[in-house]
Amino acid sequence: MAQKAIREYDGKALFSKQWENYFSGFHYGFKSVLVKSGAELLEISKQHGFEWLKQEPLVAKPDMLFGKRGKNDLVLFRTNKPGDVTLEEAARWIDAKSAHNTTLLSGQSGILTHFIVEPFTPHTQEQEYYISATTVGEDDVLYMSAEGGMEVEENWDKVVEVAIPITMNDADMEHAIRANIPSDIPEENKKCFASFAIQFFKFYRDMNFAYLEINPIVMLPNNDMAILDLVARLDDTAGFMMSETWGEIEYPTAFGMEDQSPEEKAIAVADSKSGASLKLTVLNPMGRIWTMVAGGGASVVYADTIADYAEANGGSVSDLANYGEYSGGPTTGETKFYADTVIDLMTRHKDPKGRDKILIIGGAIANFTDVAKTFTGIIQSFEENADKMKAHNTKIYVRRGGPNYEKGLKDIKEAADRLGLYIEVYGPETHVTDIVRMALEK
Repeated sequence: MAQKAIREYDGKALFSKQWENYFSGFHYGFKSVLVKSGAELLEISKQHGFEWLKQEPLVAKPDMLFGKRGKNDLVLFRTNKPGDVTLEEAARWIDAKSAHNTTLLSGQSGILTHFIVEPFTPHTQEQEYYISATTVGEDDVLYMSAEGGMEVEENWDKVVEVAIPITMNDADMEHAIRANIPSDIPEENKKCFASFAIQFFKFYRDMNFAYLEINPIVMLPNNDMAILDLVARLDDTAGFMMSETWGEIEYPTAFGMEDQSPEEKAIAVADSKSGASLKLTVLNPMGRIWTMVAGGGASVVYADTIADYAEANGGSVSDLANYGEYSGGPTTGETKFYADTVIDLMTRHKDPKGRDKILIIGGAIANFTDVAKTFTGIIQSFEENADKMKAHNTKIYVRRGGPNYEKGLKDIKEAADRLGLYIEVYGPETHVTDIVRMALEK
């Protein structure tokens, strides 16, 4: 399926448009504006229906298809009165953020051009929940957790997964969801959350989303629901029959893509057509340390660890050549394409100091990614690129856990040995970033 990412604003607007058709018994007060400048925000506040911009405390953040805005210090809000964010302050903040180039923790860089502004929703952390749905193989999968917010990836072991085959009828689907509501959701909220989850999944399917995530969804008294953050991709193959339902939705270019290299653009195109997540940013084409990391959260951890250890062992941050991830259950073919791209970039230039190249294949314990299947793609890439890798004295360090990880580790070790490649392989018993220390200290 061809997937197209949409802005948070457009996703919330679609929820609002269809709310009465799907979310019976719940209330969603959609108040949101998408602007390009502080002046535009001030002008909208003068229009009928947008008086709330002057009357309520606000939240402002970029709306440009990238996540972890909180960790990138790109969310303007305050929780303590009388220090609420005012309309004028939000306008000044937007103009300040759009006036210069912004570089994210991921390495993506560009000018911020679109911002979403909404009322601030007072709530407690206990009211935050996580819910998402996507396609994995032949099934749809619903993900639910009692712990929403920025740290959901770090607490993925608490996320409940419910596989729902396309052929499953509504009665069985509803039973499967109710039977798998996270146990740590307070008892008094389980029935309400189950009802919302069922309706969320029906909305996801009927609207032909390829991926839909609310993190967090806040459950307030009187069945009021607040969608604080949303990520969505639509199935473009359904566009011909959904155009009237979807309405005028923009499909923007990903942040920073305008200045991407051909390889980065190729990965971005592959990502747009996949149900998985494929990301690549080249930081230094001459760098000696290259990574293939599974998971967005893990990619940040590995980048930080590599930077720290490189400097501690006589190198520098510039030794880190790339940043990115492959996650979300990519196919063997998608993983091979990703590995081919990374290895091709890694073997174009000799290290200026004559040092070995290092390829780190890392990640936390996978949730729904079949490790053996993705490693098959990496092995196929090794087989085609072994001579180039040996010419650069490439040392490979692997750490992975998750479904079929034992077979995946066994297969990649045997393949590398057969091809004459240096490799060290570790499972989940090894700390997630220990292979960085092993590689750089050696």
